[in-house]
Amino acid sequence: MSHRGRSVPCDFLHVDTALGSRLYALAFVEHGTRRLHITGVTANPTQAWPVQQARNLAADPGTRLESLRFLLRDRDDKYGETFDAVFAAEDMEILKSAPRAPRMNARCERIIGSIRREALDHVLIMGEAHARQVLATYKKHYNAHRPHRARSQLPPDSVQQPATVHDFDTRRLLRTRVLGGVINEYRYAT
Repeated sequence: MSHRGRSVPCDFLHVDTALGSRLYALAFVEHGTRRLHITGVTANPTQAWPVQQARNLAADPGTRLESLRFLLRDRDDKYGETFDAVFAAEDMEILKSAPRAPRMNARCERIIGSIRREALDHVLIMGEAHARQVLATYKKHYNAHRPHRARSQLPPDSVQQPATVHDFDTRRLLRTRVLGGVINEYRYAT
């Protein structure tokens, strides 16, 4: 049975702050579109917290859960049966990865690594509000600007390739600095 393109893997991402505390964020990735959802940040992920994040994701109009069939997650105790019930109500089947097998959730592990390498390793996170702001900014960059090889270099929110520029002398390239210059986005001036 192939679940490629119809699954949404999820995993917890931990963020260590400059003050020595650890925060947790919950990341979901739509496998087919590569669209990233970071639903929240907390210092204390009780079983009720991921359930609320799942409800928020299901209620988000930008999420296309109706086209998804599988939720892939690890066996972490933070999820619980109520978390699974939110997705079961959306007619999704819950697939749990084998214990100590991070490659079974490779898509989410890869994106969490990208978040670390491209943003979190370069910014000192001061607290929950700062972590939310940094992760929201990265999510916006990831979904709207970051090219993906599996999507012919298109970002998840893009449906068509940008127009090809042949006359480089008349077109100026503009740079937008994201997260204080940690990430740069480029586009042609119109």
